[in-house]
Amino acid sequence: MNFYGDGKPTRAIVLMTAGRSHPKTGLIVAHKIGTEWQTEILEVFEGVGPAPVVWGEGPGTYDDLSEPKTIHAKNPVIIFCGYEAWARLYAWTGKRVEFVQISD
Repeated sequence: MNFYGDGKPTRAIVLMTAGRSHPKTGLIVAHKIGTEWQTEILEVFEGVGPAPVVWGEGPGTYDDLSEPKTIHAKNPVIIFCGYEAWARLYAWTGKRVEFVQISD
C-alpha cells in the first residue's frame, strides 16, 4: 500500500494484548524507508471486544459519521474495524495522519 504517497511500501498491523481482563489493541503503521521499517502507533484502544481487523481502501472522499469532518484522500487509506461495533478510516494528509469515524 502506498499510504504516504511516496511509492514506498506501508503495512498496517493490529496488535493485541492477551490474557488480560482489560485487553488493549493497537493500530501500528510500518513504512519502509530505504532498508529500514519505521513504525508509528496510530491508535490504542482498551477493551474493544472481539479482535478488530484492518484493510486498505483506495483514495477518495470520506465523511465522518459523528461530526462535520471530511477527508479528501489522495492516497490509499487504512480502515480499522471492530465488526458490528465501529470503524475508523485513517489517511495521510501530506503533513499528518487524520481519521474519520465511518461506522458506529
